[in-house]
Amino acid sequence: MVENVIWPAYFDAGLSRNEGRRVPLDLAVEDPTVDEIAEAVRQVGYDAVIERDVAYPRENWDERGRVLVKDAGDAGKSDLLQAVGAYVVAFRD
Repeated sequence: MVENVIWPAYFDAGLSRNEGRRVPLDLAVEDPTVDEIAEAVRQVGYDAVIERDVAYPRENWDERGRVLVKDAGDAGKSDLLQAVGAYVVAFRD
């Protein structure tokens, strides 16, 4: 079973790629939450587990949490992030 970890920083439009953003700006939003990301993961068709009391290593001062995606099948992490990012942006529109 493959477990993917998704940090809110991956979708944060306020961060550069060097600071941890992993999706293009058109798939990023300001201050994404783990709840939005978990819901987007569910919309893509995977199970999501939220862990709230952890901090992204590059943001060790901000415990925004993370989302664990269990058994994402054949989807690579990049494809998963692209799909989740599209839903997160759609939630904000």
